[in-house]
Formats: sequence, structure tokens, C-alpha cells
Amino acid sequence: MTFRTCDECAEGVVTDVVLDEPFRDCGLGTRALSHLRSQHPDVTWRTTLDKRLTRDLLRRMRIPKAAGGGNCSHLRSAVVAPAGS
Repeated sequence: MTFRTCDECAEGVVTDVVLDEPFRDCGLGTRALSHLRSQHPDVTWRTTLDKRLTRDLLRRMRIPKAAGGGNCSHLRSAVVAPAGS
């Protein structure tokens, strides 16, 4: 999962979610997003993704599409490596 957060805006943007085929439809994506929310409880999450698989997951998790590419003037990048990497 790749995301960016901004401490000043208290907003985060999910920019990529990659799940290998064997791990799709087993709840791993939901668990990863739930973990992200628990690690950043004061952050309001949005997404820039519009691929079918990730769009459906993010819609189920009630993470809306970010307006304007999800950028703000103080955005910093953060990357979470997939498990097992």
C-alpha cells in the first residue's frame, strides 16, 4: 500500500494498493486499510485510485475519491512495503 499524509491538514491519500492474485477476495485489503486507519486515527483518508479492484475495496471501506489529485501544499510522502518484502 502506498499513501501520503499531511500532519497540518490531517488528511491522507491512498495512492496505490497492490494485492497478488492469491490474496484477493480473502479480506487482506480490508485488513490493511483497517490497520492504516488504526495507525493514523486522526487522519481523514481519500484516494486517487480508479481501478476496478481497488475502487471497489475503497468504496466498501468508505474512502472517497480525492479532489484535485489529493495534493495539498504541505503533503509529505510515506510508503508502506507489502508484507513479506
